[in-house]
Amino acid sequence: MGNPLFQKARETVALAKQASTGQSNTSFEDAISVAKNTLSSAYANSTTAEKEQLHELQNELDQIQAH
Repeated sequence: MGNPLFQKARETVALAKQASTGQSNTSFEDAISVAKNTLSSAYANSTTAEKEQLHELQNELDQIQAH
């Protein structure tokens, strides 16, 4: 079935990307905050492979936030 928190983390990072380009109704700051919280929650309950992917998502989020 998969890890629902992991999937939610992927979705919230995607929403943050959309917010960064103005393609979302969600404010950029809110989207970043939600994505960070979701990544943190998902990381605590993930397998090693999922943690590696979550680390990549965190890097993407950091890049979005830096721009």
